[in-house]
Amino acid sequence: MARMALLVSPELCIGCRGCQSACKEWNGLPAVKTVNRGTFENPPDLTGADYNRIRFMEVPSAQDAQRWLFVSQRCMHCGDAACMKICPSSGALFRAKNGAVVFDKGKCIGCKLCGSACPYGLIRFDQANKVSKCHLCHDRTEAGLTPACVKTCPSGALKYGDRDKLAAEASAAGYSNLYGEADLGGTGVLYAFKDSPKVYGMLQNPAFPAEVHFWSGIKSLAYLGLGATVAASALHYLVIGPHKEEGEEVKKDE
Repeated sequence: MARMALLVSPELCIGCRGCQSACKEWNGLPAVKTVNRGTFENPPDLTGADYNRIRFMEVPSAQDAQRWLFVSQRCMHCGDAACMKICPSSGALFRAKNGAVVFDKGKCIGCKLCGSACPYGLIRFDQANKVSKCHLCHDRTEAGLTPACVKTCPSGALKYGDRDKLAAEASAAGYSNLYGEADLGGTGVLYAFKDSPKVYGMLQNPAFPAEVHFWSGIKSLAYLGLGATVAASALHYLVIGPHKEEGEEVKKDE
């Protein structure tokens, strides 16, 4: 399967938050109690039960008194994913066929290293401290369906398809900045911006935290040590033979 992606176009978003509801319904996520904070934006942040949310942003505008931007926030599904590099539990975070970074809660040990490693700070955890985030509806896409959020979007602000084709489509539509196109191996969630990423509240020049390189090195040494141990054990077995308790040979001769 070609690498797939989600294209987000904030200028087309009407802030209906249908994508949030569709995500919750498809994934069976519980409601999260919130309070009125004097804004239409709800919930206030991503949680282990909120895989995506729409950020309501008021930005300066030369033409209007105010300019509203509605920006979808979720896991970026990095091509070179820091969370996968740092995770010590094999299979807890893995790459799906569509290129998404997917989790297996049964293998997650709750260390939360992935959360500290994420350059965008977008990974969340459930009440059991297990990783819980957008998985780009890999269970739907592998069955030939579109992600739940895309299916419910009424304005075309969310599109899913071949990553290269979506990038070309955004460029042809006049979007000057395709956020995520080259960052961290290219992200699986692309943003079509007309202004700089800063205007949309997005991190500029994301990079791996130092601990990712440190723990990646530790993991490599651990795997190397394990491989050496297995190789030494196999060599010992072939040259010397299986371990025998003292007296086994005497008993055998008797």
